[in-house]
Amino acid sequence: MGAPVIDRQLPTDDAAALLELTRELAVREVAPRAAAAERSAEFPRDLFRTLGRAGLLGLPYPEEHGGSGQPYEVYLQVVEELARAWLAVGLGVSVHTLSCHALANFGSEEQKRRWLPDMLGGELLGAYCLSEPHCGSDAAALRTRAERQADGDYLVTGTKAWITHGGVADFSTLLARTGDDGAKGISAFLVPAETPGVVAAPAERKMGMKASITSQVVFDGARVPAERRLGAEGEGFGVAMAALDAGRLGIAACAVGLAQAALDVAVEYAGERTAFGRPIGDFQGVSFLLADAAAGIEASRQLYLAAARRKDAGRPYATQAAMAKLVATDTCMKVTTDMVQVLGGAGYVEDYPVERYMREAKVLQIVEGTNQIQRLVIGRALLER
Repeated sequence: MGAPVIDRQLPTDDAAALLELTRELAVREVAPRAAAAERSAEFPRDLFRTLGRAGLLGLPYPEEHGGSGQPYEVYLQVVEELARAWLAVGLGVSVHTLSCHALANFGSEEQKRRWLPDMLGGELLGAYCLSEPHCGSDAAALRTRAERQADGDYLVTGTKAWITHGGVADFSTLLARTGDDGAKGISAFLVPAETPGVVAAPAERKMGMKASITSQVVFDGARVPAERRLGAEGEGFGVAMAALDAGRLGIAACAVGLAQAALDVAVEYAGERTAFGRPIGDFQGVSFLLADAAAGIEASRQLYLAAARRKDAGRPYATQAAMAKLVATDTCMKVTTDMVQVLGGAGYVEDYPVERYMREAKVLQIVEGTNQIQRLVIGRALLER
């Protein structure tokens, strides 16, 4: 029995066709490779080219620069479907979209014309270099420096940490310090991976998402031309925060997709596995776990979609993005844990994917700002009212 098709309300027929294409690719190209690649920690670079050529790596960006001009409401549902098939791919699409955000929203028309089409077309893959070993979610405390030279270029020195696609990305959006005035001393740059002085450390050994490469990226006197600065000097913190608001919605969509995948497995298992002469799904102790999971997943889905519609309408959405990321990822952690319980002993072995889903879920409560940071964002917004 295949995974059920989610009943979605989409704004246009084109969006419905796009979701159908995504689901076909997810079922045919993505899902069959997930388990083996996660065991071998093999990064599926070719899949991202396939998705890019299908137009799925530039969905929320303008058509004149190589994107698809889709609303965030549609883009996030594409991410959810991909994450449902394989979290490393869904999250990879979200990170790539995040890495294009600064250029698409803060770059000059000349910069966008020169570089954005290749970034959105599928041949190039991006990374987002913000976090550092000492500061994590405290983006204003970064130490990587970009020193202005006499010829106007910048020499960048410092280490970025926990970088998704570190070592396999073709470019990165880099946040570096150009001044000493806290958040006002940060600038954003678009840096090609082949820049001399940019070196990726060995990949981190993680409890999950092993096929998604995560590493430190070291900038050792890397020369970055002034023309690759995005926005004015000192405006980088605002660039970073705007990108993170959008990125948190991507993580929420990934969490919903992963939780849905776990529920799909558990529902099928509960309908087939018998105990005491009956399918285990007939027992209240199992059916209530499934019911709670389904309700939590749908609530999380509607929360990220509501935030996306605010973004699409040009309304403030940062608080709603934090809520969506918080609720969806906490729900995902609970759902994947409970679905292991539904499968019992079978859930704890690698014959079924739910043990992998549970290990993968944990990172979603950490990336794009920990869930404790999301609570700070939400609490401050409430008090400022």
